[in-house]
Amino acid sequence: MNPTRQLRRGEMRHGTREALHGYGFVLIWIVGFSIFTLAPLVQTFIYSLNQVTVEATGVSTKFVEWANYSRALFTDPTFVELLIGYTIETLVSLPIILIFSLIIALFLNLEFKGKGLFRTIFFLPVVITSGPVIKELTEQGATSTAGLAQVQAVADFLAELPVSVRTPVEYLLTSFVLILWFSGVQILIYLSSLQKIDKSLYEAAAIDGASAWESFWKITLPSLTPTTLVIAIYTIITLSHFSENKVLKYIYGQTYAVEGGIGYASAMSFVYFLVLATILALAFLLLRPSASPRSA
Repeated sequence: MNPTRQLRRGEMRHGTREALHGYGFVLIWIVGFSIFTLAPLVQTFIYSLNQVTVEATGVSTKFVEWANYSRALFTDPTFVELLIGYTIETLVSLPIILIFSLIIALFLNLEFKGKGLFRTIFFLPVVITSGPVIKELTEQGATSTAGLAQVQAVADFLAELPVSVRTPVEYLLTSFVLILWFSGVQILIYLSSLQKIDKSLYEAAAIDGASAWESFWKITLPSLTPTTLVIAIYTIITLSHFSENKVLKYIYGQTYAVEGGIGYASAMSFVYFLVLATILALAFLLLRPSASPRSA
């Protein structure tokens, strides 16, 4: 037998083994997703097309086609208002979190004493903001600066803005503490990516006469493009399932309401998911790495 052909067969067998090992590692996740996520997701979609009634004998359904979706989008002003507010808040929060996380990561990437302490300080909010803790902080007003919008100069400034611009600016002024509270994980991811950039690139740029500012724009920022996309997706999802998210609280409240029900809450959940998916797609289109990255 031809040794080359035998070697190729061996390579194929080795590749097959590697593929099987990979599938073996993700098999548990696939089974878990199918049982605990996919099946309930399909059942929820079925509920969204029905009027669901919980009775002593069980759950009864009455097929109403797209009536629940029509009600959520056209006859429930509260849900639509909350959905628009969620979209604005997410689009305002995302760039602020990305910029703040990158600045702090650049700072923590420098060599100075006490760097480990500062890393702990910036990551600490992630550890302590469990559901009950952040709920209590929110109720006590510790995560916002609502009084800032009441300052006369700020109020006059907001009054001069168009309505479409006033809402996101006011949210930014009153909730920037909460926005920055979500930057801990993002800082660590950026910091890890910064430490993986080849130092010889900066040395070569310095020899060619590039300034630190030019090195940042032509080396650091392009190298962090994939990381920025990952962080953006993580941030959007984190903000979207935040326990104090007003849209989620409204959907929960409608689940067993007399005029709502499981069917209506299920329809709102899918509408919310579509809005979330749209925001994720927009972030991907804006932040995806280019097909042919520019060299430094």
